[in-house]
Amino acid sequence: MATLARLQARSTFIGHQYYYRNSVVDVFRKKEYDAAVKIQSWFRGCQIRAYIRYLQRVVIVLQKWWRGYSARKHYQLIVKLAYYTMKMNIYNAMAVRIQRRWRGYRIRKYCFNYFYLKEYLRAVSETNDTIREALEEFADMKEREEKKADLEREEKKRDYQARKMHYLLSTKQIPGIYNSPFRKEPDPWELRLQKAKPLTHRRSQVKPTRSVQLSSWLACTSARSFPRSEFLPPIDRKQCQGPFRDIAEVLKQRYKPLEPTLRSEEPINELKAAREDFRRQEWTKNIHDNMISRLYCQHLISSQSMENYIQKLDKFYKENKRRQKCKSEVKV
Repeated sequence: MATLARLQARSTFIGHQYYYRNSVVDVFRKKEYDAAVKIQSWFRGCQIRAYIRYLQRVVIVLQKWWRGYSARKHYQLIVKLAYYTMKMNIYNAMAVRIQRRWRGYRIRKYCFNYFYLKEYLRAVSETNDTIREALEEFADMKEREEKKADLEREEKKRDYQARKMHYLLSTKQIPGIYNSPFRKEPDPWELRLQKAKPLTHRRSQVKPTRSVQLSSWLACTSARSFPRSEFLPPIDRKQCQGPFRDIAEVLKQRYKPLEPTLRSEEPINELKAAREDFRRQEWTKNIHDNMISRLYCQHLISSQSMENYIQKLDKFYKENKRRQKCKSEVKV
């Protein structure tokens, strides 16, 4: 009991001592806790960094193996492509060599044969000489025709001028301007005026107008049955003075039906087409033995085609010249 009484008497002191010691211990406990946290964080950081370094080494090893594998695969593909390209180049070179040999043999045997080429060139030279002579003759003939046509045109122009100036002809009482008494001999125009006839202008005949009566109008049953004249009556006026053509002739020339020209009747490349047709027939027959007869037939065909071409060209030239002359007369 005494001990219990002592303890009860000392309970307040013990409580104070317990509180003081616990407060001091709490301060040291917090420092120890902070130190332990710092040690754990440092250790865990070292552990994590070591693990990261390990993972980095493992990743580097994996990348090294994978990149090596992919590089080897890419190199093998490049080697295969280079081998395939080299093989194709060799095959192409061999094919080109074979084609060169075959084409050389074929050209020497069938196309550029010396004797065939010699005969062909001789036939071409003969054909060219013939065509050149024909063209020279054709040019001379055209030049002569043009000169003759120019002379005829000038002569017609002078005759027409003389017919217009027929009133200047000399008479027994009054000499003309081309027959002066002071001249030894008359002017050539005086002789031309004596031979020419005076120019007279034709007047168009006036057609009688049709009279339309009231009975004909009343007998009509539809709008189309009204009587109407086919042509308008001509204007009764004096014709213009000068070298004008008749209206009927001008209208006839203007509304003349179209005529097919040489270009529409026959193609311009008829000679070339004939040669191509003949060459195609020879190729289908595959005849290369009798070269001379083949060249002679080709020469005959080309000469006949050239003669036809020259005749058609002459015809076209005359037709074009006639049309130009008609156009110039219409302009006048």
